[in-house]
Amino acid sequence: MQALDLKVGELVEVRSEAEILATLDGRGELEGLPFMPEMLAYCGRQFTVHKLAVKLCDTINWSGMYRMGNAVHLSGSRCDGQGHGGCQAGCLIYWKEAWLKRVDPAEVAAAAPGVAAAEPAGAGATPATLAAAAGPEPGRFACQATELLRAAPQRVPAWDPRQYLLDVRSGNSGLLATLGSLCVGVFNELQDASRRFLPAPLRIRGGRRYPFIEGRRARTPQETLDLQPGELVRVKSREEIVATLDARNRNRGMTFDGEMLRYCGRQARVLRRVERIIDERSGGMLELPNPCIVLDEVTCTAAYHRQCPRGIYPYWREIWLERVPAPAVAPANASRTASHLCEPPRARTSGRSKRVRISRASARRPRRSRR
Repeated sequence: MQALDLKVGELVEVRSEAEILATLDGRGELEGLPFMPEMLAYCGRQFTVHKLAVKLCDTINWSGMYRMGNAVHLSGSRCDGQGHGGCQAGCLIYWKEAWLKRVDPAEVAAAAPGVAAAEPAGAGATPATLAAAAGPEPGRFACQATELLRAAPQRVPAWDPRQYLLDVRSGNSGLLATLGSLCVGVFNELQDASRRFLPAPLRIRGGRRYPFIEGRRARTPQETLDLQPGELVRVKSREEIVATLDARNRNRGMTFDGEMLRYCGRQARVLRRVERIIDERSGGMLELPNPCIVLDEVTCTAAYHRQCPRGIYPYWREIWLERVPAPAVAPANASRTASHLCEPPRARTSGRSKRVRISRASARRPRRSRR
């Protein structure tokens, strides 16, 4: 199939269910990438291209960055987990270009003639195939996150300059942001090497990766706020959060990542409480025993992870957040009461209604401005 060569910001339409199923093999995949049951709800709908999924960070083995071909992320298309045991991770979905089409027919004819998702890539699939692939074994799930290294098997070294050029050319990242990320990446590679080859006194900040987060707690504290979706919160300061972390920068097992620092001091709405997510390595469902919060529109920007476009939701402990008090609402008749108090006393009339006579002298006096 011919690639669409999509760009960030382009308007596309997700192809019909029948067209997409015809592109899949017997496992419900295209080029190793699963088409998940949750994605069927997006068929026929239009979206803008959010990012080109040209690379991804490995969150299974933490072995670096990997390259993916002919795939994009669409704005507002996240997995709701309904086909995977109610997983609440909310991952940004990967879309192969074969599953999409440009909205403007003229652009389709000019840029990608003959592209048809109905061309079968294998045996084809059915909705039942997708459901079976999502849960191949009891208690085990398979999704795009668990299968990413099969869909993107080629590793991208940090020193490969092509990835940074592609980040800028594709519109995934601006030039300055890309240069900043490159500098951080080079520095962190040197830091990793220093831990292997240099004695401790010669290492910069002990060989820690940038940005430097240095938790020191032996036992990490806990705070319960019982936050609920829709509540407004403020992320605490860097100093307050670091004071809750252990030497591995964790609070009760949850890592505070450097990407989360940029949100310190900012306000956001609680999107949901996360209680269950799929373990990307084993495929098993993890039940989270301690409160874990996801904030609306607060995602990883990968400034320190080579501009990875996955847009993962960071997880927040409640001790890292604080409620923003709701502003006091004045009574509805407060302004009316205030203006009434400022009005001059009205002239009284007794007996029959009469007009109050005002002398010319008093009429000439300037009126007092109301306070």
